[in-house]
Amino acid sequence: MEIVSTIFYFLIVIGVLVFVHEFGHFFAARMTGMRAEVFAFGMGYRLFGYNRINGFSFGKLSEEIELGNHTDYRICAFPIGGYVKIPGMIDESMDKDFIKSEPMPWEYRAKSVWRRMIVITAGVIMNILLAFLIFYTLSIFKGKNLFETTEIGYVAKGSAAMESGIKEGDKILFINNQKIEYWDDVQSRLYIDNLGESIRFDLMRDGKPLVINVPKDKVGILGDKPFGIYADKISTLINGVMPGKPAETSGIQKGDIITYLAGEKITNPLKFSELIKANTGKEVELKYIRNGAEMVTKITPAADSTIGVDIASKYIGNVKEVKYNVISAVPHAVSEMYYYGIEVFFKSIAKVIKGDIPFKKAIGGPIKIAQASAQSAENGFFSFIGFVALLSMSLAVINILPFPALDGGHFMILIWEAIFRKPVSYRVQIVLQNVGFILLIALMLFVIYNDIISIK
Repeated sequence: MEIVSTIFYFLIVIGVLVFVHEFGHFFAARMTGMRAEVFAFGMGYRLFGYNRINGFSFGKLSEEIELGNHTDYRICAFPIGGYVKIPGMIDESMDKDFIKSEPMPWEYRAKSVWRRMIVITAGVIMNILLAFLIFYTLSIFKGKNLFETTEIGYVAKGSAAMESGIKEGDKILFINNQKIEYWDDVQSRLYIDNLGESIRFDLMRDGKPLVINVPKDKVGILGDKPFGIYADKISTLINGVMPGKPAETSGIQKGDIITYLAGEKITNPLKFSELIKANTGKEVELKYIRNGAEMVTKITPAADSTIGVDIASKYIGNVKEVKYNVISAVPHAVSEMYYYGIEVFFKSIAKVIKGDIPFKKAIGGPIKIAQASAQSAENGFFSFIGFVALLSMSLAVINILPFPALDGGHFMILIWEAIFRKPVSYRVQIVLQNVGFILLIALMLFVIYNDIISIK
């Protein structure tokens, strides 16, 4: 069932992004007087489709069918990407027959450079507009909830944080000389801004300043293993109780908040789990809060180091709510787009080049995208559409890179033509397209391979 939901959400994400991107090319082509012979979801063999000439049909279209000014809307065999086939253009369809004939008024090659530039960049523009619309909507309806704490409430055993001497109760002032005001800043500095780097912590411990430097070999790749620090004021909430297990026998119910186990204060769900394992087979005292009243019971963790509960974390400290209106949401949405879509993207690429982050950790293929799609959907609607916005910006940035076979590669060819008043020869265009396409396929196979070997 989990696989089915993962595939389902992946297809939704890819479907939305492909439709928006290719609709940009399609709409711009039609508006500039070009024909669009094919609007395809997926690549490769035509499974089925529809056009106004012969209606709905399965399989490959007959070569005798003349679509004229109509479009064949189709679903292809490989559900990764899509394309719009515009006659008179060297593209992924590898159609070169038109070279032998004179340009027709509805062809790509017959239009002015600026019209072709509009068509080439329209897909990227649509992806940017989609990302902006989502970030803008999230800004207005969700805003931001910032945890007003910089104090460490729990340090995981065996973590890089514990090995580096960081302790519970430490207050974080700076991370790599960047000021920390909220716990959200801690998360972004550790897991985004300084990923793959050594970390300098400026702390306050018992009223005295303290600096702890953690070399990058100790930090590790934080996407694989958490650094090990968690905010204070995190309660451990019982989300569910399994029948016949020690928790039910001890009277634990859904909604209870665990406060102490075996005499130790519970400051984080992870600490609760660790104490359960440490007391397997032992009867220990468990304190919890129900409806505002503290209660006490005895419990004996089972032989499998569990008590039969589903636990969740809940922040009970002060939260700063940041609201945006229809005006202030605009710069905030643009800022989010720039940060996640451009700054983080190019910083990650630079770190891969420097060797700070392994390539296979920084670049994800369809399998990782599918897993992330399902995980974001589990976290709620806002999380899911936020993930779509991030991918839409990433798709826009990648597509506009000046690489053969990408929109950016076609755009560079048009810039050459605009500067030198002479189109790049078809032979050169074909070579560039073929080389670019082969390299992209090789890259895709490589990232899929990395996805497969990293499946857990």
